[in-house]
Amino acid sequence: MSRINKKQQQSEQTKKKIADAARSLFAMKGYKGTSIEELVAATGASKGNIYYHFKSKEGLFLYLIEEWDAEWEEKWLVNAAQHHTAADKLYAIAELLVLDDFNHPLTKAADEFFNLEQKTSEVEDRIIKLVNRHIECNERLIQEGIDRGEFNAGEVRQLAVILESLLFGLSYMAKRGDSIDERLELYRTAMKVLLHGLAQSAN
Repeated sequence: MSRINKKQQQSEQTKKKIADAARSLFAMKGYKGTSIEELVAATGASKGNIYYHFKSKEGLFLYLIEEWDAEWEEKWLVNAAQHHTAADKLYAIAELLVLDDFNHPLTKAADEFFNLEQKTSEVEDRIIKLVNRHIECNERLIQEGIDRGEFNAGEVRQLAVILESLLFGLSYMAKRGDSIDERLELYRTAMKVLLHGLAQSAN
């Protein structure tokens, strides 16, 4: 292994170590309740090292969100293969979102983070990219439904944005002390209402 590759590997290991320790701290104390000083103490890294790898507390937390999102996508690809219709996949997405959101240790901290009024332009850009990935996934699913004759033909991008807005709104509104069964019922009902508008008329 060359010196450059070894240095890169060490840098990635340090970055992972910081991220793993920070994830536990954010899960325990929330986003607002976690200070840079506490991150330094928990990760064993200097403030300069944290800023080198993540630029800011915001950047560090968003990195964890992006990891979470990538993990969810992997779960979804496995889950999607078990369903044969686009309609079934919509219900499956709803269920997986509820279960993941209900059980993930960063859910509370993520709520705080996304409700922050001020974010750097770089963080905003990364959030937009994250949302666009979700919308592109929605587009593929809706197009599949149209191609299979399950859904009426429509402006796929608009429908994908509507679906993402619905899921985002449900995620926000369902965090008010509901049980997991109540959340699942809410999401299933929402998918049923959406499908009523998407599904091809029997007439």
